[in-house]
Amino acid sequence: MLGSAALARARAPAPVPLAPVAAVAAALGLVTAWRWLGGAWPFWWLPVPLALAALAVPLAAADLRHRRLPDALTLPAYPILVAAVCAAALAGPGPGLVLRALGGAALFGGPHLLAHALSRRSLGAGDVKLAGALGAVLGAVSWVSLAVAAALAAIAAVVLAVVRRWERGVPHGPGLLFATWLVAVFPGTAMGA
Repeated sequence: MLGSAALARARAPAPVPLAPVAAVAAALGLVTAWRWLGGAWPFWWLPVPLALAALAVPLAAADLRHRRLPDALTLPAYPILVAAVCAAALAGPGPGLVLRALGGAALFGGPHLLAHALSRRSLGAGDVKLAGALGAVLGAVSWVSLAVAAALAAIAAVVLAVVRRWERGVPHGPGLLFATWLVAVFPGTAMGA
């Protein structure tokens, strides 16, 4: 259970610069639209990567700037991404997509929860909260995407460690977010597998 200081920290705002965040989110939205218009995936998938792009940029910015993922950003990710996946399922493949998303949330969020339980200093609670929501998107893409995103997130963490030379460890959220967005926008032939 979180102590009062940890709870207050999780609920505290983590302001990010609006103009750069909006610009990067718009750029991700344009790449998403370009992929959709190019026929990279069916029309029903579009709400998922668009919602993910809108959430990913402020979350990554907060983690890079403040070294945390506040509840004000992580908790709304669940209803927003669930709504996007449900809309995709209704317009496209049906309930199997939602079931895979639920499985992905458990399979991706579970190991993050275990890592946090074993070493709270290694992985923050915000990363754990975020992993479940992102796992839902990854599960909706395919089972393989869970492993691909985990590997991409680890590579992103290594790159951040080399580039920024963090003193207190590397924020894990930006890698998770970028990897999930990348897999959602470039699902390859594994979509729905």
